[in-house]
Amino acid sequence: MVFLLAITQFTVVLDFMVMSPMGDILMKAIDLKPSQFGIAVSAYAFSAGASGLLTAGFADRFDRKKLLLFFYSGFIIGTFFCSFANDYWTLVAARIVTGLFGGVIGSISMAIITDIFTLQQRGRVMGFVQMGFGASQVLGIPIGLYIANNWGWHSAFLWIAVMALIIVIIIAVKLIPITAHIGLQKHQSALKHLWSTFSQKEYRIGFLATALLSIGGYMMMPFGSAFAVNNLHVSHEQLPLLFMISGVASLIIMPIVGKLSDRYDKFKIFALASIWLMVVVLIYTNLGLHHFILLSF
Repeated sequence: MVFLLAITQFTVVLDFMVMSPMGDILMKAIDLKPSQFGIAVSAYAFSAGASGLLTAGFADRFDRKKLLLFFYSGFIIGTFFCSFANDYWTLVAARIVTGLFGGVIGSISMAIITDIFTLQQRGRVMGFVQMGFGASQVLGIPIGLYIANNWGWHSAFLWIAVMALIIVIIIAVKLIPITAHIGLQKHQSALKHLWSTFSQKEYRIGFLATALLSIGGYMMMPFGSAFAVNNLHVSHEQLPLLFMISGVASLIIMPIVGKLSDRYDKFKIFALASIWLMVVVLIYTNLGLHHFILLSF
């Protein structure tokens, strides 16, 4: 189950993350302005947010497996649409469809983990599942960039969609139904269920923190390749290696942090990591022309 959730996360994260390293290629291929590219990336995030709000009220009423299959299938369709987009508007429309379905998959995976694993195991399991993020950079993004550089950026999305299609078949066959939570549900409307969740202060703080983290990260990540190529003078041939190095770092640190969070105070770990990230962001965004090895660190 952990492997299936991790490989699912791999494709979903890759679909979003591949937009960043292909940013320079995309802007030049279909003549996008930086503001238009920003909207194309944001379309996924906004539609994912809307989908999350709409789904939150009734998601707990269904078998987690069926819910995962439904949204993952929609994600595959949206990614296929991306592979056929040929201008700004069709790309934005395809990203909206992909975000409507793909944006909910991560939360479904987390719900499955909380249903199956005990509190003492969840940090470690989530750390392994989130390795899909690092794996997408180590393997997926370099391969996606190689495909985009040699066969066009459409091919990268087509590759992701075909890979996800194989995974959804495996999920349908191998993943067990997850229905134990259904018997614990109170009979109330989706809107009332959503309101009862938002009315609790602890939940609102958690939601706000997650939203701010996402906003901060995605303000930078989509323009990562454009910044590296045009400001730091990293070549297109070096980009896959740059993203691979950052991915390897993620693969190493995520299981460690997951294990630490099961043993020590989660808030202290979160606070220390946030402060560290602030320092790194300030250093990176003020870099000039440096040797590639220094940029990799």
